[in-house]
Amino acid sequence: MIYRFRIIFDSKKDDIFRDIEIEASATFEEFHNTITQAFGFGGSEMASFYLSDDNWSQGEEIALFDVSEGMDEVLLMSNTTLESQFFDNQKRLIYVYDFLSMWTFLIELMDTAEHPSGTSYPSLIYSHGMLPEDAPEKQFEAETENDSEWESENEDFYDDNEEDLWN
Repeated sequence: MIYRFRIIFDSKKDDIFRDIEIEASATFEEFHNTITQAFGFGGSEMASFYLSDDNWSQGEEIALFDVSEGMDEVLLMSNTTLESQFFDNQKRLIYVYDFLSMWTFLIELMDTAEHPSGTSYPSLIYSHGMLPEDAPEKQFEAETENDSEWESENEDFYDDNEEDLWN
C-alpha cells in the first residue's frame, strides 16, 4: 500500500507544500527524512510528529529521540510505522522540525493506492513554493475557553488560602 501525503508549510503568507508518496510500511523516521529532503533541510535538527484531529489540535507525539529519561512511554519514529498510526479517522499530523526555529508543517493523508511494481519509494511527486530563509515567529495563545473554566472553578482558591498562610 502507498500513502499520498500533502505536507503544507504553516505560513499565513505563502502557499508552500510538497506532495509525497511513501509506502505504508515505512517508519516515521523514513517519512521525516523524506520531508527534510523535500523542503531542503539538512535533517540534523530535532523533530517530532504529532497526531492531529480535523481541527489540527496537537495530540500524541511521535519523537525522533526519547528525551523522557524513562519517565513516559514514547512513540519513536524509528520503530513506529505509518500504517500503525493511520486508519479511518486518523488522517492528519503536525510535524515540527528544529525546536529552536519551530518550522511547522500540517500533513494530510490525501489518498492510498496499491504499490505498483517497478516503482521505488518514497517519491516527491509535486512541489509548490519555496521556504523563506527563516521560520516565521510562532504566536502561542492559550485557549480562552479552558482558561476561563479554570479561573471560575478556582477563583476563590487563592483568596481563601491566603488568609490561612499569613495568620
